[in-house]
Amino acid sequence: MAQLTDDCFAFGGPLLSVEEATALIAERLPVVAGAETLPLVEADGRIAAADVAAGLDLPPFDNSAVDGYAVRFADLAPGAETRLPVRGRLPAGAAPDAAAVAGFATRIFTGAAMPPGADTVFMQEDVRREGDAVVLPAGLRCGANRRLAGEDVGRASLVIPAGRRLAPPDLALAAATGHATIAVRRRLRVAVFSTGDELTEPGAPLRPGAIHDSNRVLLVALLRRLGAEVSDLGILRDDPGALPGRLRAAAAGHDLIVTSGGVSTGEEDHVKAAVEAVGRLVFWRLAIKPGRPVAMGLIGDTAFVGLPGNPVAVYVTLLFVVRPLIARLGGALLDPPPSEPARAAFAYAKKAGRREYVRVSLRRGADGAVEAVKFPRDGAGVLSSLTGSDGLAELPEAVTRVEAGDRIAVFRHPLLW
Repeated sequence: MAQLTDDCFAFGGPLLSVEEATALIAERLPVVAGAETLPLVEADGRIAAADVAAGLDLPPFDNSAVDGYAVRFADLAPGAETRLPVRGRLPAGAAPDAAAVAGFATRIFTGAAMPPGADTVFMQEDVRREGDAVVLPAGLRCGANRRLAGEDVGRASLVIPAGRRLAPPDLALAAATGHATIAVRRRLRVAVFSTGDELTEPGAPLRPGAIHDSNRVLLVALLRRLGAEVSDLGILRDDPGALPGRLRAAAAGHDLIVTSGGVSTGEEDHVKAAVEAVGRLVFWRLAIKPGRPVAMGLIGDTAFVGLPGNPVAVYVTLLFVVRPLIARLGGALLDPPPSEPARAAFAYAKKAGRREYVRVSLRRGADGAVEAVKFPRDGAGVLSSLTGSDGLAELPEAVTRVEAGDRIAVFRHPLLW
């Protein structure tokens, strides 16, 4: 299995853009997840470990696109009705016999293989039966209502590229082209923990000065949505003597460790010292808001990421920085999340040189256009801003002010996961 190098997260610049962070990850980090073979029905959401080629033509034979009558175009009278005797009946799944079709029409149904020599199909609604014969109207082109072998997918052509996150249509296409199983990447194993003596498990009574650990719940849920196999390691207390051993143990069984808060340069930051005691740690100064320096490091061969402590900053940095990291380590192609244009229904000022993600709700304006309405509070600790908004408006580095009516790009929350 590929291993991470000690300098894979090294960065010496003053600020790191989202694109630079993504490019650095793609350039320096190897795929660490191995491969396994699964039945197609168990592979939804997994990452294809290798290219998949069609094992046969799709469709595998010429077939009828409609219920009707198959004929040779050469048997039709030019510019006039044609009366042909009906011989044979071909439902889907029946093998056509080798009898010549010259001068005859064959009753055929959708999906049935075309009789040898037949090249055109009349829809049953367009013909007239007269006893054992059928009267066919003039004007149909040669090859009408016939699906050719391989017109959808040709044998040996690429149907699924390596790195694609498999969706139901991918699995259906693999099945249709002759496959019963598929090689996929093992799920990335991610350990999540929180640190801090101020944290209390969700649902437990709060002592004075304590808060419930909500960031860990957010991280575990998002990481699972991104396809990871997540281990919830709970809350690690601020015990300088115990933390290095706990981190080393977590690294031994995982590909990535993710935590939030407590990884800074403060005197109460025991995680930073613990990581440096058993591995290597660097801080990326990301040019995004909400967000602040994100700690990136290695513990043995396992990547370590320390995210900010505020929940909205956790959300943004996970989806725009850690998501590419997970894709790379897990062997997935990273497609940028889809955004949609909207008309700003707010005014907003920002600093140049950094990208901001503003929480917005979407609505229809009086003219039917999609409008983005800014959430009334900006704080990175306002967790309700995520549940009370539809997505994130992306304001690029060069933008310093947004006025009502400006066109902006919005990422809907569910399309980021």
